Amino acid sequence: MSDFFDLVKKRQSCRDYDEQRAVEREKLEKIINAALLSPSACNSQPWHFTVVNSKEKSPLIAAAVQKLGLNKFSSSCPAFIVISEESANITSIAGGKIRDQKFAANDIGIATAHIVLGACELGLSTCIMGMFHEEKVKEICAIPKKKRVRLIIAVGYAKSDQLREKKRKSADQTVTYLV
Repeated sequence: MSDFFDLVKKRQSCRDYDEQRAVEREKLEKIINAALLSPSACNSQPWHFTVVNSKEKSPLIAAAVQKLGLNKFSSSCPAFIVISEESANITSIAGGKIRDQKFAANDIGIATAHIVLGACELGLSTCIMGMFHEEKVKEICAIPKKKRVRLIIAVGYAKSDQLREKKRKSADQTVTYLV
């Protein structure tokens, strides 16, 4: 197992996948199991993961995420994890109303972090995508029309393992310590 902080530094969004390398089902199952262990408000677990890893369906998802000319790289990606929102439990919903928060969105974000870090630990690369043709994705994945697809994660092997420089705001700009 790698050091967590090294893993965080290593993880990056990939936009150039090796089309010749399929993603092993066992690795996808490990990644999903990591997501299933992620915390959620009141243990509501408001998510459903649809794993698309087939020569027939993956190109259809790739086409659906190329909405508005974005995500063209997805054509070379062999697998996708489609995250749809499920109903949260009553405690989470009530707490969200009191706090004027939608905890399900936070919970899905946390699960997404588990997915991309788990994938990186297994030597896979990912890219989180929020722009896609939702109705097409629902049709391809047999997701009920009333459900919402929140994110799609591209999963595959990067053509290159070279790390890019991460451009982030400084701690001075983003952190306040009250001591």
